[in-house]
Amino acid sequence: MSLQTSPSPAVGLPRLIAGGLVRYGLILALIAVFAAFSLITPTFLTLANLQSILVNNFTLLAIVSIAMTFAVASGGIDLSAGTAMDFASFAFVSLVLAGQPVAIAAFAGLAAGALVGAFNALLISGIGVSPFLATLGTLFIGRSVQQLLTNGGNPVYLPPNGVPEAFRFLGHGALAGFPVPLAVAIVVIAAAAVVFAHTRFGRVILSIGIQPGVVRYSGIAAPAHVAVTFILVGMIAAIAGLILTATVTTYIPSSGNAFLLNAIGATFIGTTLSPLGRPNVGGTVLGALLLSIVANGLLLTDLNFYWQQVGTGTLIFAVLALSFVNRKAAGSA
Repeated sequence: MSLQTSPSPAVGLPRLIAGGLVRYGLILALIAVFAAFSLITPTFLTLANLQSILVNNFTLLAIVSIAMTFAVASGGIDLSAGTAMDFASFAFVSLVLAGQPVAIAAFAGLAAGALVGAFNALLISGIGVSPFLATLGTLFIGRSVQQLLTNGGNPVYLPPNGVPEAFRFLGHGALAGFPVPLAVAIVVIAAAAVVFAHTRFGRVILSIGIQPGVVRYSGIAAPAHVAVTFILVGMIAAIAGLILTATVTTYIPSSGNAFLLNAIGATFIGTTLSPLGRPNVGGTVLGALLLSIVANGLLLTDLNFYWQQVGTGTLIFAVLALSFVNRKAAGSA
């Protein structure tokens, strides 16, 4: 007869600690960074600066990161999310400049982003090109097309006296004192959370990213779901493009690519919030917030721009490395 023994406290405690670091390492990093900048820079904790972090740093990055979360959840990546932003921005500004109503111009911008996503969907689901190569090709093509459309990359400005009120409201308006861009970001985040948690489409996308073979043999049309995912990615990125354009009242070619690497970083940082290392909306939002705080805090310290990039990259590496080490420790404890 064999005797069953329960794990000793000496074994259980390290496992508990390691598991906690794996699951909550991102939150701990967020608290640590917030506390550090609060001590280093006197202006960091001011109300104006905290609002600036949310509106100027977090909003656009969070939206693009949510788009990237859909791509990564499906087992791929979208290097052309910035291109979708740019095409949406160009369509938006061009139609407003031509005198079209803001609503029609915004719809055209969303359609432009969806078109970029549809092109990726054709390459990935229709032809079978890997998401990395397909979206990389779209990135290069999109950059060249923008150069052609703007005579070599010249910005397209809206004259100060020709900015419609609805256009200005999208970028600088407020609802009951709440900034409209941040409200749009919250709606996008909430909608994505609902899709992943409560819809069949969300569950299928996550399943494709985890076990594509099982999904394929179960009779689910995986290519169709992936195609819809990349179209959705383009549309979500386009929302960020509309807000960016309404904020600066200008279209600048390839400006969307400035958000690409941070969006990828926020998405993969967010996977550390999942016990299984899966993309998730909550983790992505916290990852975007972490990078936004770091960008703002480093700017307040007057560090050279390039050192700011080094600091951001080091932070991303540290969070991912810590999660990997602790996940191994939790598994072996």
